[in-house]
Amino acid sequence: MKSINPRFSVLVTIVFAAAFSRVIPHLPNLSPLNAAALFAAAHFSGKAKAIVLPLGAVFLSDLFLNNVTYAASGQPFVWFYPGFYWQYSAYAVISLFGLAIFRRGVTVARTVIAALVAGLIFFSVSNFGVWAGGGLYPPTFAGLVACYAAALPFYQGTLMGDAVFVTLLFGGFHIAQRHFVLLAAASPNLSRA
Repeated sequence: MKSINPRFSVLVTIVFAAAFSRVIPHLPNLSPLNAAALFAAAHFSGKAKAIVLPLGAVFLSDLFLNNVTYAASGQPFVWFYPGFYWQYSAYAVISLFGLAIFRRGVTVARTVIAALVAGLIFFSVSNFGVWAGGGLYPPTFAGLVACYAAALPFYQGTLMGDAVFVTLLFGGFHIAQRHFVLLAAASPNLSRA
């Protein structure tokens, strides 16, 4: 029987804990999800784990938020909210970007760049979805520009959230690796589980 890899278990727990931390009241767009997608890309081996695990964590936390935290009495069970695919697509693209930037290892410089780009990816994809979803903005280039302009105040929260949660996830795990041998990567050049 194959034994459970403690490092893998801790990494999965970190990604899911980050996703479920959204139940704690927070400022608009101050979210751990971009950081969780990058963290998974940096530390899980293989594209499937790096993409599917964060998306699974987001999906389960969305189920909880939509059906427990924000549920109105008598409301039917909500599996997916309107336009969910735009946000989920953004997280998948962030994970793919993370796989690319961290393929040669995790460094402070790569992590800072990844955090900045992750915020830009999420902002671009999710707000494109708001525009494409119709109703709020005309389906013109001017409507798209207006949508992005209206979203700029929320971008500050995204950048703050990415800075805070990337620091907590990456920095916290780096410190934990130094104190707990079981969490250390098998090789200094291979930081993935």
